[in-house]
Amino acid sequence: MEGHEQDTCAQRTDKVRELNDRLRTTGQGGRTMMTRAVAELPPQTLAALVSAMREFENFTRENDPYGEHDFGCVEIENESYFWKIDAYDVNFEFGSPDPSDETVTCRVLTIMHVSDW
Repeated sequence: MEGHEQDTCAQRTDKVRELNDRLRTTGQGGRTMMTRAVAELPPQTLAALVSAMREFENFTRENDPYGEHDFGCVEIENESYFWKIDAYDVNFEFGSPDPSDETVTCRVLTIMHVSDW
């Protein structure tokens, strides 16, 4: 890639990461879904899980190879949970044509127990 193309790609990645972090840490900028196993957790456990997900910062090359902060794993009460952010088009039919552009993207954060994966 030439210099300008690399800059543009890096800028898009930065924007995707920013938008994903906003959804994960504040709940704004998309929808949050949970699997049945998560929805059935006791309220205090669910609150601890959401808090741990929002505070998650342990992004590495292994769990975040593209630098988009779209996946993580947290442990609550000796149980492991995943969270995953997907970027869809505005009709939720296909992947977003440009996840860095909020006008053409609908984000969905899904929280699940590892057994749901």
